Amino acid sequence: MKPSTTELSCTVRHRVADRDTAAHWGNDLSVLATPVLLWLGETTAMQAVEGHLEDGEMTVGVSHDSAHLAPTPQGREVRISARLVERRGRRLVFEVSAYDDWELVFQGRHTRAVVRRDEFVELVRGKADTTTGVTS
Repeated sequence: MKPSTTELSCTVRHRVADRDTAAHWGNDLSVLATPVLLWLGETTAMQAVEGHLEDGEMTVGVSHDSAHLAPTPQGREVRISARLVERRGRRLVFEVSAYDDWELVFQGRHTRAVVRRDEFVELVRGKADTTTGVTS
């Protein structure tokens, strides 16, 4: 990853569509689903660093430590922000948050790792081509 003298951050807006609701995750409510918020936090963090990666690099999600604090109804807009707050080698830690028109609805930390795309693709290919894995 290229060094940067500026704060790496990104904010995106997302209107909650039917496909984003908890109703599609086994709940009957037309509110923004937690897995969709996690995904939005991830993609926003990815966008924050995409212009700072070296050729052949990409980031992959490693962990989340976050809370879904309030519901956002279908049809409303959320603003998701990710800001790089810590870099530990190839690990990037982001503060993530989301607001709807009323309040803070999501907050936490998301960690991504910078990896070589070709090496990662090869790892996935190796797993896909094998017929056995770890057994318990």
